[in-house]
Amino acid sequence: MPALKRLTPQELNHYRTEGYVCHHKPVFGARKFKALKDHFEGKLAALKPGERPEHMDVPHFLDTKLFEWLLDDEVLDLVQDVLGPDIDLFSSHFIGKPAGGSLRVPWHEDSAYWRTMLEPMEVCTVWLAIDSSDESNGCMYVIPRTHDKGFSEYYKVDPNKNLFMTEIRKGQFDESTAVPCVLAEGEASLHHAKLIHGSPANTSTRRRVGYTMRYTASTTKLHPDNLFKHQVYHARGKDHGLNRYGDPSRTYPDLMENRASKGH
Repeated sequence: MPALKRLTPQELNHYRTEGYVCHHKPVFGARKFKALKDHFEGKLAALKPGERPEHMDVPHFLDTKLFEWLLDDEVLDLVQDVLGPDIDLFSSHFIGKPAGGSLRVPWHEDSAYWRTMLEPMEVCTVWLAIDSSDESNGCMYVIPRTHDKGFSEYYKVDPNKNLFMTEIRKGQFDESTAVPCVLAEGEASLHHAKLIHGSPANTSTRRRVGYTMRYTASTTKLHPDNLFKHQVYHARGKDHGLNRYGDPSRTYPDLMENRASKGH
């Protein structure tokens, strides 16, 4: 087994067994993290009236500066411990929950939303705490050991109260086993795409922002005819020739327009 770069053997075993792990160390150095948080604050301030901070999805399509963090060795070393040395960047999403009331993140598996996009479904999400995140301000909860399925049955929920329009039907998992992912500012959790997770609305007086950075092994194929015309980027290691990669130095407004036309 290759030497681990950032995770301990215990952390990697926890990820493999439970489907997630909370890494209680800063992902980035203090200066690098502050620069990211300051950059986010600028993006938040620039939101148009009516735009919700929970919906800041795939911001890197229009903001190439984000690749300074998305392709940084400090985060890629974490991901390499899980996926191996050949890594692609799949996606990213700022999920901002304002204080005093936010959208809820319904129980879901990321894989259920991406089932027609990726093969195999091996995605590792790094959930970076831009703000400290705990039970009081709407932290993420996970259902351990549910990452062996990934394609539950869903029903529609109110989009005015929920980040997504569907949720896993009741009775397919035991909600009493949910574990909160409590993180200090700058720490991260890692979770498998098939893991069941969600989070309540933030009704506290403290904001809660997370930046999800999502990666696949370069042996995962993005189907080119996917609904959103999504774009992946080669991050590290060998290019296995399965994907046509995006250019991190250019923007893709056409991809954002296509997503908007699909109601996403």
